[in-house]
Amino acid sequence: MRFLMMHRIDENDPQAWNPSPEFMQKMGGFIQESAEKGILITAEGVHKSDKGALVRKPRGAAIRVTDGPFAEAKEVIGGFALINAADQAEAVEFAKRYVELFDLEIEVEVRQVVEFDDLPAHD
Repeated sequence: MRFLMMHRIDENDPQAWNPSPEFMQKMGGFIQESAEKGILITAEGVHKSDKGALVRKPRGAAIRVTDGPFAEAKEVIGGFALINAADQAEAVEFAKRYVELFDLEIEVEVRQVVEFDDLPAHD
């Protein structure tokens, strides 16, 4: 099964956007090890929200685009990883190892990816 992990960090924490060389080395080793074991499919960090946009389509209304930064959000997505895991428990264990790499407050949402075979059959 594939799982998407999205990590959220404090937009205003300078450490979140300026990783130390030590952190980069730890993360690089973790990524390499996880990829070699066939767990990690891909992982990326993202820029601060001032380089982003929100696209919203309210029901029955016109599409709205809001450029970042997103003043209403203290925590923002800082990156994501797509992994292979046998089940949610294994994905959560991987997420625990991932968050241990950080020296700042971090939250990781773990969600199973919908596969074609998960969809109901239609005649």
